[in-house]
Amino acid sequence: MVKRLLKGSFTTSCLPVVSLARRRNENEVWRGDGVKVLEERVGYSFRDKGLLWQALTHSSYTNEHRQGRELCNERLEFLGDAVLELACSESLFVWYPEQPEGELTKLRASIVCEQTLAGCAEELELGKYLRLGKGEDSTGGRGRASILSDALEALIGAIYLDGGFTNAKEFVLRLILNDIENKKLFFDSKTILQEMVQSRSMGRLIYELLKTEGPDHRRVFTSQVRINGQAYGEGKGRTKKLAEQDAAYRAILELNDRSREHVSEEN
Repeated sequence: MVKRLLKGSFTTSCLPVVSLARRRNENEVWRGDGVKVLEERVGYSFRDKGLLWQALTHSSYTNEHRQGRELCNERLEFLGDAVLELACSESLFVWYPEQPEGELTKLRASIVCEQTLAGCAEELELGKYLRLGKGEDSTGGRGRASILSDALEALIGAIYLDGGFTNAKEFVLRLILNDIENKKLFFDSKTILQEMVQSRSMGRLIYELLKTEGPDHRRVFTSQVRINGQAYGEGKGRTKKLAEQDAAYRAILELNDRSREHVSEEN
């Protein structure tokens, strides 16, 4: 079984993925140009369009329509998470032969974290293709990082089942492993910003919580970076830590832009 997984010969018949026949006419939503446009963005054409449908079906949709939980994207997300980790691990192992295991693990974590994957999903405009329950949709589910990152992992799982590991890995390389330094910058943003502020003697760095929105199980925090009393980056996240991380990343970008403008003015 392991050999078959690595070779990408594992087929949809090996897992109880619900067939198109059992979905009746529910995949009619993908008729027309919608699915074609999405496939062009993804860079992969599905033989089984139902897998694409399922990858973008949130549990709130199946619950609302009283469908079986096996029809939502959770199982594909589980599979896609493993495929993503293998694709990233193999690529980093080859690209960074001098890096020890600890550094490779840290780098991989920066690539597959929720915020990074959600950003990749936004590049594909995946949110507008999601099938959500009315409640989830009305509360901003299409832009929620957790839902977007889960859907992206489910999409990777769907590509793997439909076209094997090679196609899934190509998708990961093209969309997720295409800008490693920037993703690493986001993951280490708070540490990097602290070092920048100290090296430039800019003053005291603090994170200010601006607001908290949503119910307890769907909280969204908004934080702002203040350096010597001046506001810089503002970020959002499902936790205070993620909001501060996002704010730090945006502050770094702002500081870098200001530095480039200063250099241009001097020249």
